[in-house]
Amino acid sequence: MRAPLWRRPLLPLFGVLLALAAPLRGQGEETCVACHEALDDERLARPVAAFRGDIHATKGFGCASCHGGDPQAFGPEAMDPAKGFLGRPTHRQIAQVCGRCHSDAAFMKHYNPGMRIDQVVEFQTSVHGRRLAERNDPRVATCVSCHPVHGIRPPTDPQSSVHPLRVAQTCGRCHADSALMAPYGIPTDQLGKYETSVHWEMMAVRHDLAAPTCNDCHGNHGAAPPGLSWVGNVCGQCHAMVQGLFERSVHARVFPLMGKPGCATCHGSHGVQRASDELLGLAPGSACVACHVASSESGQHAMAMRRLIDSLHIDLDSAAGVLERAEQAGVEVSQGLFELQEARTALVGARTAVHAFRVDSVQRLVAQGLTITTQAHERGRRAHRELRFRRTGLVVSLTIILVLMVGLIWKIRELERPA
Repeated sequence: MRAPLWRRPLLPLFGVLLALAAPLRGQGEETCVACHEALDDERLARPVAAFRGDIHATKGFGCASCHGGDPQAFGPEAMDPAKGFLGRPTHRQIAQVCGRCHSDAAFMKHYNPGMRIDQVVEFQTSVHGRRLAERNDPRVATCVSCHPVHGIRPPTDPQSSVHPLRVAQTCGRCHADSALMAPYGIPTDQLGKYETSVHWEMMAVRHDLAAPTCNDCHGNHGAAPPGLSWVGNVCGQCHAMVQGLFERSVHARVFPLMGKPGCATCHGSHGVQRASDELLGLAPGSACVACHVASSESGQHAMAMRRLIDSLHIDLDSAAGVLERAEQAGVEVSQGLFELQEARTALVGARTAVHAFRVDSVQRLVAQGLTITTQAHERGRRAHRELRFRRTGLVVSLTIILVLMVGLIWKIRELERPA
C-alpha cells in the first residue's frame, strides 16, 4: 500500500531521523527527542534542550507522559490521536493535564510523598481558575504561566521560577505588565513597591528565604487577593503577637466599618517599610495623623504613647552611653550592660503594645524599662566615681613617688659632694 500523498515529502526526512535515532531506541529513549532535535524549526527543537534539566526528566518521565502518543513509533504514527496524542494542550486543558499525576495520591507517593495533591482543586478556587472556568479567559495564569513548560525545576533550585527569590519576578511577568493588566483594571506597581519593602530587603539583602513574598500572602495555586477589609489573618501568619494585640483594639472594630484594610491601613501592603517610632503620633509622616487630630481624645492617646516610647528610648541610649564610656575607661560594668538588655526588651514590647492602642499597656512596659535604665544610670555614676577615685589615687601616688625620687636624688648628690 502506497503512503498517502501528504506523507510522501516527509518520508526522506523520517528515514534520516530513523537512522539517527536507531542507537537511541536501543537505549529506550523516546523517538520524540530524535525527531525534534533534528528539526530546523526552533520552536519544535527548543523543548528538547529545555527538558533535559526538567524535574520530570530527572525522575524518568518523557514527552509521552504529558503529550501522549506512541513514543516508540516514528513519523506521524507517533502522534496518532487514537493513541492518546494530545499535542499542545489548550489553555483550559493545562490544569487537567498536570492534574493527571499531581492529583493522584497513589501515583505521587512513588515520587514525592510530601507533595500536596490538591493543587488543581486549589487552582479552581483561585481568581485565575474561576475566571478561566467562567469566562474561558485565555490570558489568565495556569500552571505553565508560573512553571515554565519543559524547564520545571524544584522550588529549592535557585534557577527555579518559584524559588523564593524569583517568585516576585514570576508573578510580575503578568502583574507588572500594564498592557496585560489594563482590561482588568489591576494596578501594575506591586512588584516595584515590593522591591522597596522590608520584606524584600530581608530576603534579597539579608538572605532570609523565610521572608514573605507574593505567594505567602496571596497563596500559591489558590491565589486570591486578601480580603480588602481585613488582612490581619494574612499578616498574622508571621506577626502573631501583633495580630493578637490588634484584635483586642478599637481599630479592629472600627476599621472594617470604615472599609480600611486592617494592618495595611498603617503599614501599606506591597511596599511595607521597616516600622519606626515615626509612624506613631501626630507629626507629619505618621500613620495616626491620617485619621486623628490633636484635639481628639484618640489623638491625645497617640501623642502620649509616642512620648512614653521616646522617653524610654532616650533614657536607654543615655544609660548605655554612660556604661560604655566607663567600660572603655577600664571599669567593670558588664553586669549593668547585661541588665540593659531587659530595658531594650521592654522598649520592643512597648512598641508592640501600641497595636492594642491602650496607653496603660505602653506605660506599664515603659515604666519597667525606665526602672532598669535608672539602675543602669546609677551603676554608671558609681563606675565614673570609681574611675575618678582611681585617677585621683594614681595622681597622688605618682606625686608621692616623684617627691621621693627627687628627695632621693638630692640625698645622693649631697652624699657625693666632697667634704
